[in-house]
Order: sequence, then structure tokens, then C-alpha cells
Amino acid sequence: MTTGGTGRAEEDRGGVRTALAGLTTRGRSFLAAGVAAAVCAYVLGQSDLLRVGLLLAALPLVCATVLYRTRYRVAGSRRLSPARVPATGEARVHLRVENVSRLPTGLLMLQDRVPYVLGPRPRFVLDRVEAGGRREVSYRVRSDLRGRYPLGPLQLRLSDPFGMCELTRSFSAYDTLVVTPRVEPLPPVRMGGEAKGYGEGRQRSLALAGEDDVIPRGYRYGDDLRRVHWRSTARHGELMVRREEQPQRARCTVLLDTRGGAYEGAGPDSAFEWAVTGAASVLVHMLERGFSVRLLTDTGSVVPGEGADGFAGASQQSADAAGLMMDTLAVIGHSDGTGLSPAYDVLRGGGEGLLVAFFGDLDEEQAAVAARMRRRSGGAIAFVLDGAAWLRDAAPASGPPGAGGPVLRALREAGWTALAVERGASLEELWRRADRERTGVGAASGGEGAR
Repeated sequence: MTTGGTGRAEEDRGGVRTALAGLTTRGRSFLAAGVAAAVCAYVLGQSDLLRVGLLLAALPLVCATVLYRTRYRVAGSRRLSPARVPATGEARVHLRVENVSRLPTGLLMLQDRVPYVLGPRPRFVLDRVEAGGRREVSYRVRSDLRGRYPLGPLQLRLSDPFGMCELTRSFSAYDTLVVTPRVEPLPPVRMGGEAKGYGEGRQRSLALAGEDDVIPRGYRYGDDLRRVHWRSTARHGELMVRREEQPQRARCTVLLDTRGGAYEGAGPDSAFEWAVTGAASVLVHMLERGFSVRLLTDTGSVVPGEGADGFAGASQQSADAAGLMMDTLAVIGHSDGTGLSPAYDVLRGGGEGLLVAFFGDLDEEQAAVAARMRRRSGGAIAFVLDGAAWLRDAAPASGPPGAGGPVLRALREAGWTALAVERGASLEELWRRADRERTGVGAASGGEGAR
């Protein structure tokens, strides 16, 4: 059997050996009964029994030979809808098989390979596909765990009308389903560190033609003559033009602590998965509000890495930036690092925008490094997850959530809005609480920014 279109079946080789390997239990039983009858006929000298034995043995062999020498030209394709789904979400896989030969096919069994985490392996039986005909089937996949999962290759199993032999042919093409972290909707609160200016989260910047432009600057080819600054032109003896202000997107950095030693436990309900979900939710929320966002990990790696500063550029579509970062979060795992210094080295290069961090367990040294990150940002919010407390099934200690603890005190003294995250905590409620605490601190210090 050969195929065309988007997939090509791989021909099994080996001639008679391959054909015999495809015999079903029924076919092997017929073959064994025929051989036994032939032996008995030879020993007993019964010619009629020999004929019966030869018939029983020949039937599965003929079926295997005919099925093996049958050449179907079948095209197969697969389509995912959608190709990227959040955890616990469902995707539908559409399969299409088309007979591009001049002969109708026999009984076909269609089977697609899927990872165990996506559910059972789907199987479909196609009775007969006429010449030039096509069949379409679909199935659903679902995963509670984020990741990238291969789908395929597609397999076709051919069977003869008597069920004596089955042969399997595999297509070479496969697709990939990306299961991203869940995204929780967040309320549109005003956080400290947002750029001041017009609009929601915008600021006005210089540099119509570059960051090095000053007032005034020399005329460049293509500049509008209406921008000529005549007083400066008379003073410098050459054409000088005024700068113009243009909007620049406010910036936000989401820092995700991926150190393996900072978290305990595994699975969809673990502290690390909560942190990944929180980072994904903040990234999407900030992109929807018009921010230029970047994803930073404790290793210092930056996503999407568009430009020298790592932020998604103003020309990049928010949907593309979100997709790129969500693809990264879909496969992100624990790092081998033990400290936050690489992330601090990246952050100390810039001093603008909002910093939202998701930390695991912090010792005294790493808490000090995290505290220094606040000096390089316009505003900072930290969600600290206690891995040991996350694993305990006991009720949380009395007192207001997020109160106490040397790590939280150190971060707050450095200017962070720091909150402790308990097992089962709602990110939406923590997001509102961070705004309330920031507003309270800002009011006490003269007003850091009104909502």
C-alpha cells in the first residue's frame, strides 16, 4: 500500500516473512489445523483428510499473499483544532483518508498514536473506501499537564474478508499539540511602576528617529519641512528640525523562579505549577493592557528576546508575543541553578517598568538578591511560595494571609509588595490584595500612584 498527500505510508519489507507475521489468531489456527490434518493424513494414508488439510493450510496463506501484494494508494492528513490549548482544555483532531487509486479498498482500521497523558489510543474502522473517495473521522484529546505532545504517525491496518491476515502500514507525518498553562483572568488594577503619561499605561518618549536624538537636531533627508526650527537654524547655520514625541509602550517584566531546590512536590497541583500558571496569567493580562512584556527566569534567559532588552517590540503583535511566551511556559521545567544572581544581572541593566516575580523558597542570601532587584524597577510585586507549607495538608496558621516571615519582611523593607501564597490560593484575589497593599503603602509615603 502506498499513499500520497500529506502522509506517506512506510512499506514493510521481507516478503513472505512479513505476510506470515500478519496472520491473525484465526489465520494461525487454520494453518496449524491444516498442517496437523496433512500429517495425520500422511500417517493414516487418508487422501480425503489430506485434501482437507491442504485447504485449511492454503486459505490463510492465499489471504496473506493477496493482501500483501495489494497496492492501495491512500493519502492521509491530520488537522488540530486548535493546535494550542490550555491545560484541562480539549482539542479535536480531524483525520482524513482519501483513496487516490483506481481500486476500492477493503476493510481498513485507522489508528492514531497519541501519548498516554492525552487519553486512549483512538481506533476507527472503515468498511470500504471507493476509488477517489474519502473518509473523515475525529476524536478529542485532553491533558491536565502542560507540555508538547506528538500526535502520530497515523497507522492503517488492512484485513482480508475472512479475517485471516492483518497488515499495518504507518504514515511518516506527525503533528504536535501544545498544552499551555491555564490563564486566570485578572482584574484591571493600576500597579505601581506603570509609566506616567497619557493613556492607560503609556508614556511619551523622545526619539522620532532614534534614542540619541536631542532638541534640536540636524535636518535629515525625508524630514517634514514643517518641523524646521528656524531660530536654531539661524544660530547653527544649517537646517535644524524639532523633535516630536511619540507614544512608547509601558514595560513589565515577569520573573519566574524555576530553581529545582525552591519547590517541593510535582503534578498539576504543585507549587511550581501554580507559579507557572501565575506567570502565564500576568503575561497575558499585561499584554492585553498594552504593555511591552518579557519573561525572565532565574537563569537569566529572556523570552521573547526581541531586541537587546528582551521586551516584545512595539511592532510585534501581542498575540504573537503571547503565543511565543506561552509555548515557552508549556515546556519550562526546573533549572539546575541555585541562585537568582543571573536574573539580577539582567534586571540591573534597566530601571523602568513593573516587575512581577514568582519566587519559590528563598533563603537569607537569595532574599537579599531579590531585595536588590527592587532598586532597578519602577514597581515590584512578589508572590512567594513556601514549598514545605504547600505540601502540608494542615490548615493555614492564624493571622492575615501573607503576614510575617523574615523573607517577606526583607522584601517589603526593600520596597516590594510581597505576598505569601498558600495552597489553593486564588491569583485573582492575591492580585487585588497586592493592589490594596501597594495603594496603602503609597498613601503612607505621599502617594505612589492613584488607581
